[in-house]
Amino acid sequence: MRSRWRWLRPGHLGSESDRATFRTLHTASLAAPPLRAGLNKASATRAVRFLHELLGTPAVALSDTGSLLAWDGRFGHHAQQVGALAAPVVADGATAIGDQRDLFCGAPACELRKVIVSPLTVEERVVGTLQVFAPSVSAGLVRATNEVARWVSAQLELAELDASRTRLMEAEVRALRAQISPHFIYNSLTAIASFVRTDPERARELLLDFADFTRYSFRRHGEFTTLSDELRSIERYLVLEKARFGDRLQVTLRVAPEVLPVVIPFLCLQPLVENAVRHGLEGKDGPGRVTIVADDFDSECVITVEDDGVGEDPERVRRALGGDLSMDSIGLGNVDERLRSTFGDDYGLVVETGPGAGTKVIVRIPKFSPGVRA
Repeated sequence: MRSRWRWLRPGHLGSESDRATFRTLHTASLAAPPLRAGLNKASATRAVRFLHELLGTPAVALSDTGSLLAWDGRFGHHAQQVGALAAPVVADGATAIGDQRDLFCGAPACELRKVIVSPLTVEERVVGTLQVFAPSVSAGLVRATNEVARWVSAQLELAELDASRTRLMEAEVRALRAQISPHFIYNSLTAIASFVRTDPERARELLLDFADFTRYSFRRHGEFTTLSDELRSIERYLVLEKARFGDRLQVTLRVAPEVLPVVIPFLCLQPLVENAVRHGLEGKDGPGRVTIVADDFDSECVITVEDDGVGEDPERVRRALGGDLSMDSIGLGNVDERLRSTFGDDYGLVVETGPGAGTKVIVRIPKFSPGVRA
């Protein structure tokens, strides 16, 4: 049976109702991006004109809990009353309608007689108000104001979720920084000191490597970095460890040039390499090898960090990846969670290990991901 399709000419939006719906959705879409930055003067100033267009009244204002953030429309002399109008709505969390007693002014040409003040809420907490000024108020205008206020509140909720996610990411990075072993710092400085008399030039180079490694690890800006920068820090870390272990530590590093610009969460590979050295080599007799490979696979970059050390109990790894902090001395759960939060559940860690079998950690990263920039 052949399907029947109705084709629309380019630019044709059907009925007037269809066109009105499109205009409303388009206007709302223009107001959304600034509101996703949270409620402040800059975001309110950018968003209020679109909210004014949605409601079609003489004037619209946005406030925080006590003062005007932005006004759009006519009769701007009433803007000074916005803070006082917001106060009772912030206090009880319910929409209020004001009249001429609240909007008294001496301007004979002023048409404003009514104001609808609707609360803006985030997590059941009033953070501001939407105020709609008009010559008169109908039940339909009150419903429209409340609907727009609920929509604005939803955008502010999303902004708060974004901010919470950012704070969580920052806390997790701080946790990773805290896991940088004091023993590594002590051992690195001890190794550097051992070369001061016998090989001063090498001691100077190692000291510079140590400074660069710590500067990168404790930098204060940026949730993301490039694979190139992360690998550069890892190379410095391995140089310092080789100064300590000598020929016992053997390193293989193979990276496809095409993936060097790929953006990754900050400090998502370095803990894996530290784990390969600390848990793979330190408990092993004789030399050990750490292999780091980054390959280009179409739309993805695949990174493996492998050691031939003592391995790990698979159940311990499973519990660490499941969020058991008591099992996560190796930091795998932290890295796994940040990868999943950034790229989705398809991009968590894959760990292959067993007692005496070494450990291989596989990381898949999309080469391009919306909103992820170094």
